[in-house]
Amino acid sequence: MIDVRRSGDRYPGGEREAGIRSFHAFSFGPHYDPENLRFGAILACNEEQLAPGAGFDEHPHSHTEIVTWVVTGELTHRDSTGHESVVRPGDVQRLSSGGGVRHVERNDSTEPLTFIQTWLAPRSPGGDPAYEVVHGIADSTPYDVPEAGALLHVRRLAEGERTELPAAPYVYLHVAQGTVRLRDTELLGDTELEQGDAARITASSGPDVLASTAAHLLIWEMSD
Repeated sequence: MIDVRRSGDRYPGGEREAGIRSFHAFSFGPHYDPENLRFGAILACNEEQLAPGAGFDEHPHSHTEIVTWVVTGELTHRDSTGHESVVRPGDVQRLSSGGGVRHVERNDSTEPLTFIQTWLAPRSPGGDPAYEVVHGIADSTPYDVPEAGALLHVRRLAEGERTELPAAPYVYLHVAQGTVRLRDTELLGDTELEQGDAARITASSGPDVLASTAAHLLIWEMSD
């Protein structure tokens, strides 16, 4: 089964007067949708756009694995366990909130910032918070989030390049940049996906993706 969700169907959020624009792929905040609460381990997939100087003041999280990928710009992170870092394109940041942690996310640069943030449900909630940044992750090296039974594959494709999606109980494909064709002759043939579009894939042998333009994909592979 392939369930395509378009960019324009995401729930809008943020505070535009404060330089914050948010787009939520799943039920979020005031946009409650009981039919769209999660997919596999994923609870949220948010695109955040912050103007220079804008950001999210200190706020709490608990019982969630939070993985952040910067598309453009620089993200400044500070949390209540003492970590402070600047996350740039090519870096993967993960905050395991455990039993509870507070953090700040800001654009302290002079350029606009766009990042994709995914929240995943841990298999065992609670525990101590943890934090890490992996700099310059390669397309060939998936990022493992064992606490949630999930792997993040980052794919940066040139125009005309093809990549196979993993065969797994749950696969979530998010187009961060560019336009691609999702190809699965068994299920629905070719489907064009543009920036901000996503596909939720279950019970499939693993379709492939062909880049119509240069493209940047985030692919979550999840177990039962």
